[in-house]
Amino acid sequence: MASLLKKLFGIAPRTGRASAMNAFNKRYASFKELLQANADLAGVMAGLDATLRGDRHMETAEVRKQARRAIFHCERMASTISEMSGQCDISLGSAVHSIAARIEKELGQHARGDVAQFTLPLSEVDASMAYSVGGKNANLGELRNMLDMPVPRGFAITIRAGSVFLLRTPGLFPRLFALLKAVDPDKPASITEASKQIEALVLAAPVPEEVERALFAEWDAAFGKDADVVTALRSSAIAEDGVQSFAGQYRSILGITREELLPAFKKVVASLFSPRALAYRSEHGYDLDATGMGLCCVEMVRAKAAGVAFSRHPVDLRSNATVINGLWGLGETVVDGSGTPDQWLVSRATGKITTATIAKKNMRLRLERTPEGGIESVLEAVPDALRDVPCLSDAQARKLAAMVMELERHYQYPQDMEWAVDEDDQIVLLQTRPMGLDNASEEHSAPALRHLRPLLSGGDVAARGVGCGPVALVGEGEDMTHFPEGAVMLLAHSSPNAMGAMRRASAIIAETGSLTGHMASICREFGVPTVMNIPGAVSMLSPGQVVTVDALSGRVFDGEVQELLALRLARPQTRPGSPALALLRRIAPYILPLHLVDPQAETFSPRHCTSLHDVMRYVHELSYSQMFQISDNVTDTCAGVASKLNCSVPLDLYVIDLGGGLRNPEARQVVLADILCMPFKCVLEGMLNPAVQARGPRPVNMRGFLSVMGQSVIGGNQEGCSRFGQRSYAIVSDRYLNFSSRVGYHYAILDCWCGETLSKNYIRFEFAGGAAANVQRNRRVRCIGLILKELGFTVEITGDRLRARYQKYPRHELCARLDQLGRLLIMTRQMDMLMVDEASVQSYAAKFLNGEYH
Repeated sequence: MASLLKKLFGIAPRTGRASAMNAFNKRYASFKELLQANADLAGVMAGLDATLRGDRHMETAEVRKQARRAIFHCERMASTISEMSGQCDISLGSAVHSIAARIEKELGQHARGDVAQFTLPLSEVDASMAYSVGGKNANLGELRNMLDMPVPRGFAITIRAGSVFLLRTPGLFPRLFALLKAVDPDKPASITEASKQIEALVLAAPVPEEVERALFAEWDAAFGKDADVVTALRSSAIAEDGVQSFAGQYRSILGITREELLPAFKKVVASLFSPRALAYRSEHGYDLDATGMGLCCVEMVRAKAAGVAFSRHPVDLRSNATVINGLWGLGETVVDGSGTPDQWLVSRATGKITTATIAKKNMRLRLERTPEGGIESVLEAVPDALRDVPCLSDAQARKLAAMVMELERHYQYPQDMEWAVDEDDQIVLLQTRPMGLDNASEEHSAPALRHLRPLLSGGDVAARGVGCGPVALVGEGEDMTHFPEGAVMLLAHSSPNAMGAMRRASAIIAETGSLTGHMASICREFGVPTVMNIPGAVSMLSPGQVVTVDALSGRVFDGEVQELLALRLARPQTRPGSPALALLRRIAPYILPLHLVDPQAETFSPRHCTSLHDVMRYVHELSYSQMFQISDNVTDTCAGVASKLNCSVPLDLYVIDLGGGLRNPEARQVVLADILCMPFKCVLEGMLNPAVQARGPRPVNMRGFLSVMGQSVIGGNQEGCSRFGQRSYAIVSDRYLNFSSRVGYHYAILDCWCGETLSKNYIRFEFAGGAAANVQRNRRVRCIGLILKELGFTVEITGDRLRARYQKYPRHELCARLDQLGRLLIMTRQMDMLMVDEASVQSYAAKFLNGEYH
């Protein structure tokens, strides 16, 4: 009977909590999935782009794999946006299908370059095989076979061996993948816990028989029946020892005998998922579920002395010297910095020693056989007679300098080389890799750098290189038709709109931006040196000021610095004739270029998407609109899912928790202490700021008041007040907020993601309505627009409706803006009454920005 009466009188039945929450959670889960797919696709594209530029090496199998991953993530984004919107966009699906078909056609025509073996002797390895055997093996093979340099005996364990172990051991990888999928990059504890569980699974898994047979057969071929041989088993992962260094992320095990080979193999492979490696891959846009681990098994040198050599000075950019560092014993204490080494500076021009600094060397690391027959490294005191004696002769130091110079010429990039001197006084090279110029010392107190004190430092390098020119500040949405040739483009925030003038810029500086974002991709594509996330750039640098941008180590210097301009180094290039690069060049036009740069343009549509990057940008932009509309699903019929917020905010405010936003999601009433959602807390702090709270009646301009009353009586602004009197809702999670605010005769919607991953962060804000005449409502939104522009928002105004966005900024910057938006929402109450003339637009904007809210 009750249901019949409700139906008779038009009372809608209340939606059950479970079904209502299911609807909200489904859209929120789709949104998170889309954000992750966007980040995954950005990482794949960054890797392909780096390969095209020569910073990474791929074999054809990896090019095909990554291209198909890109297609998968793009399809994932397209299907997810369909789920969010509740309708299938045929034109979007057609665009993805068409682009994918073109890519697949090219992939089918180029299927060469795979290595099928589980192991290879170093005699069959060179630098072109980095994807098959990893960076360390590839470089050792290059030294041995192409340069005829002395390296230890040994062999390469290929990427395929590690992949077969991880992927074909029954049940292993599905369990690993499930653990990795649950990792939240913003929560270090989840990385540590997943790593611990994965390591246990890998160590417990059996090595496939075919891999085991190959390992022992190659050991016997490399070392024969030498029972005394001990080896170092070192990681040789994809991209390791490349320009994007993975140094220190993976494991090396010293003193391995034949009997210990299999357990050591598993330990090194397990280090793919160490906490440091997972955090590093997450930060640099690589996939967490990487299986590309090769290993390098080489005989350990019984070293009298060991150390490192740099073909360029790692700190003093002006120096024209190679640097040789060494200690007695094994070289680990030089590499990890725990020992103070002898140092030689050798002139690059003459090959003569210019400076020799001999340290007091108290301890050394040596290999010793244990009573059980194993091998271990032991730290012991250096004999008194050797403590102050150089560990190298002058001739050896000069020879090492010549070797590292030869490596730089061969690789066409400064090298960091590890070396040892054996018991017969012979030099043996242990590895080489590109020098980490991006990590050059920023010690301003170092005497050699005093005259090179940077104006700005600590920026992130988005596209490597060095550029110099006069500063040209470019505002958001500014016409770039007349951007000066050779100028340094200065941006408050990265934007793909800069593409219009990018080719004319000598370098780009952006105060904030995402290294895997759209603009960064374009900068790398065009080869424009770019530094991002360098606070204070806009205020510190003046238009017309000549600066040198060091996009090798993230710094900006005043004037023209010739020492830095000389570091415009040739990049290490993939061999021009390699089938992998030929394939990548054919498919890249369908993956990497971005043509859809302006969301307001008529061409911003699926029909005009000609690359996966275009689809990615279109769907990403559309996802914001879909989440922006989530509050439209909130009505009184699902009030049972909401908790009323009891506080002094002048709103009838209810909160719906999607997960982690409230202390008790099912409570009928909550207070401020129950709010766990970070962005919502920031908005409420702004709304409740004592300076904003009214101190008695607000001032009323009678002309404005009568205008508002007149419009209300005659029914003006029906659309704007159609939702007047309804509840305000906050839909929250730990990092997400959709705040739908009804204040007076206007409404505002704020949609926000606020986490640790900069590329995901955004604020979208919309304001409309009011009871005053059209002129006054228009003045109010223009006043709000002035305020938001000063706060760094991009603003669009149409009539009495304002749309604003603020995206890809660090969390603390978003929190500051959310606080200001909270204050603004309070100040806007009845503001339309005060907009009696044009002067009031500027006046009230200035008052707000000065902290005057009354």
